[in-house]
Amino acid sequence: MRFVEPGRIDGMLEAPSSKSEFQRMTAAAALAAGRSEVLFHSLCDDSLAALRAARGLGALISRTANGIAIEGGQERHGNILDCGESGLCLRMFAPLAALFSHEVTLTGRGSLLRRPVAMLEDSLRQAGVACRSRDGFPPFTVRGPLAGGDVRVDGGVTSQAVTGLLMALPLAKEDSRLTVVNLTSRPYLELTLSVVAQSGIVVESHLEDGRFLIPGGQRYHPRSWTVEGDWSGTSFLLVAGAIAGRVLVKNLNINSWQADKAVLKALEQCGAAVAIQSDAHTHHAEVRRAQLAAFEFDAADCPDLFPPLAALACYCRGTSIITGVHRLRHKESDRAAALIDVLGTIGAKLGVKGDALHITGSKVSGGRVDSHGDHRIAMSAAVVALGSERGVEILGPECVAKSYPRFFEDLELLKEKS
Repeated sequence: MRFVEPGRIDGMLEAPSSKSEFQRMTAAAALAAGRSEVLFHSLCDDSLAALRAARGLGALISRTANGIAIEGGQERHGNILDCGESGLCLRMFAPLAALFSHEVTLTGRGSLLRRPVAMLEDSLRQAGVACRSRDGFPPFTVRGPLAGGDVRVDGGVTSQAVTGLLMALPLAKEDSRLTVVNLTSRPYLELTLSVVAQSGIVVESHLEDGRFLIPGGQRYHPRSWTVEGDWSGTSFLLVAGAIAGRVLVKNLNINSWQADKAVLKALEQCGAAVAIQSDAHTHHAEVRRAQLAAFEFDAADCPDLFPPLAALACYCRGTSIITGVHRLRHKESDRAAALIDVLGTIGAKLGVKGDALHITGSKVSGGRVDSHGDHRIAMSAAVVALGSERGVEILGPECVAKSYPRFFEDLELLKEKS
């Protein structure tokens, strides 16, 4: 249980490291014969899950002064990959495990066992992989080798399965033609394509119509990686600045492929004071409180922004509309229902109309809420608490370790400096 008091914030923090980048870079390093290094500022539970999966594929991993060293391309492999609660870890590493001719089971705990893999199961079978799941849900067992060829995948629920196929098919024996129907979250696929290209992999990409031509028999090359700051976790801090004072977050890249940098557009649209500072290697984002007005935002390609933007909308004059609710059904919780429950419980006025979440700014009283075991719901409740009348008590706050273990400590630091 965690109680977040209302109050002003003012301070500067370093952004946590992007788990989206870290997991992809770790997978690429595990596939590359030789030594890679991954440099980062912080780790979270999902990042640790990727390291476990990489070890399961034979990678040798050791700590360095500023990150980790990964010796990839090893011949030994495990039979079970523990993906924790990370959907990306399971859906990305399943095609990689299918490169080998022995059986590998990918499993995890909690919400991961309720996240669908049917779309990936169907696609891997098209590529010659023997698969089985629990009626379309983990545990998920694969046995290769992945042959390649013509492969179709439904990307309507998530782009994570597409990421796994884009990373694995270059190592298949045959050339592949990957077709994605209902392509979503294009920025995340751009991130994947960037990582594989930097690893020496060639993919002819036609993202506009969901087609990828992938030569087989390629090799990943080892290299040094530096993980950017995480826009997903940072979005909560920036929204907190807009609601309750001032926040400066360091170590970001405004040219990043991370989808959630779009939070800046929503903050500017609602009238928050946004400033970007630059130095030789990175960017810093500062957000200050201002008179906030209702905004409209399409979150279909960045659904993880629903929780922070819902918190923002609670303090905007008028009714804000965030579209793309269909992307929230298969997250760590049914995130649309969880947002309505949590924010409604503490006095916010909100509801779903069609594919949009409508939130009318009003006084938020506060109270006790359940995080639903969802890290982004817990962080959303904490940010809303800053502007509430009597604070918010959050049940199950430990779930933030999935993406941002220091979130509550960092929030307290901002309050102490104010």
